[in-house]
Amino acid sequence: MAPPITPFKIIVASQNPVKIAAALEGFTAMFPGAPHTAQGVSVPSGVPDQPFSDDETLLGARNRAHNARALDPDAADFWIGAEGGVMEHDGPDGRELQSFAWIYVIGKDGRVGKARTSAYYLPQETAALVRHGVELGPAEDIVWGKTNSKQKNGSVGLLTGDVVDRKGYYVQAVILALIPFRNPTLTF
Repeated sequence: MAPPITPFKIIVASQNPVKIAAALEGFTAMFPGAPHTAQGVSVPSGVPDQPFSDDETLLGARNRAHNARALDPDAADFWIGAEGGVMEHDGPDGRELQSFAWIYVIGKDGRVGKARTSAYYLPQETAALVRHGVELGPAEDIVWGKTNSKQKNGSVGLLTGDVVDRKGYYVQAVILALIPFRNPTLTF
């Protein structure tokens, strides 16, 4: 018989309820059988409000996780940084803007896991606003006539008709970022 799973305390480096719920759902999927808890804290990312490259977005997620851990290194078993970003793509159809996010997890023992969501292309209406300095969430709100969609279904939810909402979009990346913790005898 397998030993029981110990409940984990998770600190998410965001006050966004979507990111907190995604972290909890990802942990519950990877480590079932225990009532894990997750709470959000507000910490800086150290990158612009709208990261504009893959590297900048990963750095923002990393910085958030480390900054959350620095608040109280004994407060949790795991700290998670989640950072959404965009990047330009020059392809056969011209210059387009992709959206994606990075998840960065730090365990109490210092082990790190990280994963990137899938990417999708933004409509030109949204892309034009983002290129002119509007963050993705508010840009989608303008295009779709919504309010605070980034704390609800997000850009991906608006564009897919909620076939994929923001929480679900982040959950898969949380699960993938937990691979090193699910496989502690391997080196990542």
